[in-house]
Amino acid sequence: MDLKHVTIYREPGRYAAWPANYGIWSWGDEIVVGFTSGYHLTEGGFHARDRSRPFTTMQARSLDGGLTWQSEAMPLRTPGNRGLSTGEHRDGDSDAAEEENAPVPYPGEVRFDDPNFALLFARGDITGESKSWFYTSTDRCHSWQGPYILPAMGLTGIAARTDYQVYGPSECMLFLTAPTALGTETGSRVFNARTTDGGKSFEFVSWIGPEAPNGFLIMPASVRLPDGGLLAAIRGREEKKEGRLVNWIDLYGSSDDGRTWQFVSCPVPDTGNGGNPPTLTRLPDGRLCITYGYRNPKYGIRAKLSGDNGLTWGDEIILREDAGSHDIGYTRTVLRPDGTLVVVYYYNDEMGGSCYIGATLWKP
Repeated sequence: MDLKHVTIYREPGRYAAWPANYGIWSWGDEIVVGFTSGYHLTEGGFHARDRSRPFTTMQARSLDGGLTWQSEAMPLRTPGNRGLSTGEHRDGDSDAAEEENAPVPYPGEVRFDDPNFALLFARGDITGESKSWFYTSTDRCHSWQGPYILPAMGLTGIAARTDYQVYGPSECMLFLTAPTALGTETGSRVFNARTTDGGKSFEFVSWIGPEAPNGFLIMPASVRLPDGGLLAAIRGREEKKEGRLVNWIDLYGSSDDGRTWQFVSCPVPDTGNGGNPPTLTRLPDGRLCITYGYRNPKYGIRAKLSGDNGLTWGDEIILREDAGSHDIGYTRTVLRPDGTLVVVYYYNDEMGGSCYIGATLWKP
């Protein structure tokens, strides 16, 4: 198997992580991916980051299909002037939505089908009453407008990450996570929502998957099929009676424009210690590809392929298995015009070592 691994962002003393919390966008061989950069701390726990120091929201851009990258601070205003979507990794200031640069109502001035459009979601925290907001760009992420209010839609809270499907100039389907309890991520569920007026208002459409009282179902990754059907891969966790945590990835499908959802399959029965979210991509020949981080030894990045819209999946494909610890993954994936997949993730080389952003280029 022909694989090429590249480094996107790596700085001494920094802790770079979690592309899945931000997003990835592409226009041919031009690719932009978001992530965060904090400070490394070997004694930081499951994640080797310093909770007492700030995070900077970053983006990296490639103009040659993922071979080389340039990184910069993401050009946007953040609530409270804090890093986006890192509330659970900072001490004492998890929700910044009420402070300086607070989100404002969206004027709905941007066409979602603009060829240079991108949408970015962010959140204050991952527990109940978490506020979320969004940004828009019409210049391929060279500038971002916002933050704009993402309403609660009658839910306890929203812990938004970036996953959406554009249906037209004013219509877009969002795939989001809703915390259901204060002070904990347990019980969080995935749902889809829709805007039909260009983002001026949003409507809850449906829950995706069952309730999860002893765990969670979070972090969806969606694709839209040629017949209009929708698929959403979801990160799952359950705490068993003996206290053991089981982590996996499920796939759900909808044939009625997201109004109802049915379980399709469990592509990944085990994602390892702590679990990991999926990314889902439809290939030119119609196959589906799911990628994810695997957090048991041998730690690394893996993939699976399906030729029947997710009903069945082939054997696990090892993209790499040379990480030093479980603090890895959170993949985002885009398809190049030549059929090559660019799989972006965060990674480390040794136990307790600094994390960096890398990519694997691979043609299934």
